[in-house]
Amino acid sequence: MKIERLLGITMLLLSQRRVNAQTLADKFEVSHRTIYRDLETINAAGIPIVSYTGSDGGYEIMEQFRIDRQIVTLDDLQSILTALKGVRASLDDEEMDGLLAKIKALVARSEQKQLEETGETLIFDTNLWHGGGIKDRTILSQLRQASKNRMVVSFRYTNTEGVDEHREAEPIGLAWKGYAWYLYAYCRLRGDYRTFRLSRLSGLRVHLEHFASRGVRIEDLDARWGNQETGPAVNIVLLFNPRLRVRVEEAFGLDRVEVRPDGSLLVRTSCPNNHWMYGMILGYGPDVRVLEPAFVADRIRSMGAQVAGLYEEPAMTER
Repeated sequence: MKIERLLGITMLLLSQRRVNAQTLADKFEVSHRTIYRDLETINAAGIPIVSYTGSDGGYEIMEQFRIDRQIVTLDDLQSILTALKGVRASLDDEEMDGLLAKIKALVARSEQKQLEETGETLIFDTNLWHGGGIKDRTILSQLRQASKNRMVVSFRYTNTEGVDEHREAEPIGLAWKGYAWYLYAYCRLRGDYRTFRLSRLSGLRVHLEHFASRGVRIEDLDARWGNQETGPAVNIVLLFNPRLRVRVEEAFGLDRVEVRPDGSLLVRTSCPNNHWMYGMILGYGPDVRVLEPAFVADRIRSMGAQVAGLYEEPAMTER
């Protein structure tokens, strides 16, 4: 613990102009006497610390001293800081505070001023515009710790077909895919690894039971994306109205969009053959037509007729 505290104090002094003893004592939850001893130890180790008295007094490392960051450039560090800030905003994890301080300590004070004057040119934030991500951050933090400590979790999970089940799982890690967070875990109900979308997860509990590693990494599981949890894939061909060009290119990617002479958009793609796929197609309304396969086109026609039938019923009397 002392070594970690000494490193933390050093990184804090490297990343800030001047810090007083009270701030250090509060930060590391120790007495002033312990802080004074730690500062003497750091100074004796060859890191020159200067003390200043007065109302703006405190401790700082000599201006000429900094940790050599070797081949990492200022732009590299700025990119790292941007990514870490985005993760910090998403996870609300206090561990990220210490990591950010360590990275900032690699930047010379003159360069820190340059970073401040330049400002942010890129923001990475997975939170939605309308906010309300406190619940998601809490779940993310709990699952991250459970994965790290190999603790069994249980929750209610609703799949794309609307089926709600109790699941008990051995979490491996978390992944941000497209526009949502997913949990990678070994599902004891299914007896295999699964991906669980966090927005469909509720009633999370972290148990005291620890599980043994099965020798599978999150990188290995990532290659199995499209598993049984999402259903078997089907190749489809869609024809879109020209006015949806921007939306279609964003949804499917430029490499899958073929612009025909009349301006219509032909898309060849693969989707899980489940309720999500049909909902996605119906979401484009009359601006898309399914060319292949025939059974998907028939299902869309049938669902469209069912929707139209809802509006043929007599209007309900307002109460």
